[in-house]
Amino acid sequence: MTARRQLIIRSVAVAAALAAVGAPGLALAQAKLKVAAVYTVPFEQQWVGRIHKALKAAEARGEIEYKATENVSNADYERVMREYATGGNQLILGEVFGVEAAARKVAKDFPKVAFLMGSSLKPQAPNFSVFDNYIQEPAYLSGMVAGGMTKSNRIGMVGGFPIPEVNRLMNAFMAGAKDTNPKVEFSVSFINSWFDPPKAKEAAFAMIDKGADVMYAERFGVSDAAKEKGKLAIGNVIDTQSQYPDTVVASALWNFEPAADRAIKLVKEGKFAAEDYGIYAQMKYKGSELAPLGTFEKKVPADIVAKVKAKQADILSGKFTVKVDDSQPKSTAK
Repeated sequence: MTARRQLIIRSVAVAAALAAVGAPGLALAQAKLKVAAVYTVPFEQQWVGRIHKALKAAEARGEIEYKATENVSNADYERVMREYATGGNQLILGEVFGVEAAARKVAKDFPKVAFLMGSSLKPQAPNFSVFDNYIQEPAYLSGMVAGGMTKSNRIGMVGGFPIPEVNRLMNAFMAGAKDTNPKVEFSVSFINSWFDPPKAKEAAFAMIDKGADVMYAERFGVSDAAKEKGKLAIGNVIDTQSQYPDTVVASALWNFEPAADRAIKLVKEGKFAAEDYGIYAQMKYKGSELAPLGTFEKKVPADIVAKVKAKQADILSGKFTVKVDDSQPKSTAK
C-alpha cells in the first residue's frame, strides 16, 4: 500500500470518528444551513422583498437551503413558526410586529434554533435577535433631493402604519427636505395597511389635488398616482425607477445582506446570540444607500446634487448624524 493511499484511509477514518462523536461545526460545515422565513405579506412587498432577496442570494451561493411562506396571517404566524422550528430549520426569519408575544414564546420553546426577526422591541436571550430598517440616512438624503425638486413647496407623504419603523424614515425625509428647502410643507397620511396599493393611490391623489407635486412613496400605489398626475415621487426601501423612469427621482434603499450574512455566519459557527441587528442597516455597513439618480441625473439641480454628495460624505465620516425620530410625523400644510 502506498503512503498516499494510507494517508487517504487515515483521513477518512478520522473524519468518520469525528462525525460519530458529533464534532462541533463539522456537520454544519459539510451541509447547507437550513433557513426558513415567515412573512405576513407577499414577497413583492418592498420591506419583505429585501429580506427575501438577501436570503435568495445566499441560497444561490450554495450557503443555505431556504424555504419561506408568504401572506401568513397574524393568527397563523405562531403555528407556521413552530412548523419550521420542528422541521429542522436552524435559522428562522420574519417580521413579528403584530405577534411579538407569540413569536418570543416560540423562541423560548426552541432554544437551539436561531431567530432573527423584524421587531420594534429588544432582543431576547439566548436566541431571539431583532432587526429593523434603520435607513434614516438615505431617507434624509432623498428628502434633500425632494426639497430641491418641488415647485409648489408642498410634498405629500403616504405611509403604512404610524409605527417607529415608518415614522423614523418619514421624519428623516422631512428633515432632509427642510435642509434644501426651508419653505417646504408636508401632507401626511397613513393607510393602516402594509400592502394596499389602491388605498395608497387614492390617498396620494387627494394630496396631489391639494397641490403636492412631489410624493414620498413609503407604500406601493403612491408612485402610480404620481405617474398618472404627471408629478414626481421619491421611493423607499427599493428602487422602482425602472418601472417609473419619468416619475421616481430618487430612492432610499435598504440592503438586508449585511444582517443576513452575519446571522448565517454566526449560526454556522455556533456563535449566534440575541442581539440587535439594527446597526447593520446603516450606510457605513452598506446596509442602506441612496439609489443612483439614473434618469434624473441631469434633471436634479447641480447645487442640490452637490449638497447631497457633501452630506453623504459627512454621514459616512461620522461628521453628521441623522436623528432617529420615532414620533408620528404630522402634516404641516394648511
